[in-house]
Amino acid sequence: QLQLVESGGGLVQPGGSLRLSCVASGLTLINFNIAWFRQAPGKDREGVSCISRSGGSTVYADSVKGRFTISRDNAKNTVYLQMNSLKPDDTAVYYCAADYAWKGGLTNQNYRYWGQGTQVTVSS
Repeated sequence: QLQLVESGGGLVQPGGSLRLSCVASGLTLINFNIAWFRQAPGKDREGVSCISRSGGSTVYADSVKGRFTISRDNAKNTVYLQMNSLKPDDTAVYYCAADYAWKGGLTNQNYRYWGQGTQVTVSS
């Protein structure tokens, strides 16, 4: 069983930055493809970014391209989401998710393992 724990969320002003971390335990992270999703109040959960097991392939939602960067350190069993130039529309609970299968995009949310989420609030 893989456990995922997100951290790094908080309150930030528009234009600011945050780095989210997703730490895995129980199984080796290198065996999993990882995605970040987010859900704002009253909205459906949406894919933000995903990264392949080796880190060689990444996908970003159009809304975050050029502002967010996903990366992973398999030696530390950790995946990161660097978020720059944050906007109020980025306010949401952010979740990391893991699956053995590479989804190739962000519309498929059928991930086997999910974290509990971390709140990101962008407000002045």
